[in-house]
Amino acid sequence: MAEDREQHWDEVYRERPPERLSWHQDSPGPSLDALARFGAGSGQSLIDIGGGISGLVDALLERGWRDVTVLDISEAALQAARTRLGDRAGAVHWEVTDITLWVPSRSYDVWHDRAVFHFLTEPAQRAAYVNALEHGLTRGGLLVMATFALDGPEKCSGLPVQRYDAQTLGRELGPSLHLIDEWRADHTTPWGDRQSFQWCVFRKD
Repeated sequence: MAEDREQHWDEVYRERPPERLSWHQDSPGPSLDALARFGAGSGQSLIDIGGGISGLVDALLERGWRDVTVLDISEAALQAARTRLGDRAGAVHWEVTDITLWVPSRSYDVWHDRAVFHFLTEPAQRAAYVNALEHGLTRGGLLVMATFALDGPEKCSGLPVQRYDAQTLGRELGPSLHLIDEWRADHTTPWGDRQSFQWCVFRKD
């Protein structure tokens, strides 16, 4: 199964340019705004789950972040990101792995996930993710997560998704994470479709 997911995402990133990916953003503004709003700063460590070819890592480096990790199942995606960053790629830690199989070797002050968790449609997958999160986020750390909202798409990139509101997401993530804010926001795809997202910010007790 993990090999199938890896193959799927490698094919997606090899066959489609960024502007033909539904989740593409010209700017990672919503993520940057959330990080700034809740006090995440460049002196902290951050991991971007499913970062792929997102420009968030570029923006963080430009803002002085020095301890940034990007995790993705797709080597093709991370290679594209490294190529884009050029010499700056050496300042980033890269993890090519399936989040449901990953065992963190350290913890992070900030855990950012824009649209990975909603792909985990099986309870065992979600439990594995939460286990990694429990070990990989420091006590008092910040979780910034965006998933499809309850009225969002039922599929993405040909795969089924699990949609959430703040309450159902909080139940999945467990009692050690305290919800501090939540909001809805629309993402517009490169071809003009609107997708409804649920954003949540949690603090780990």
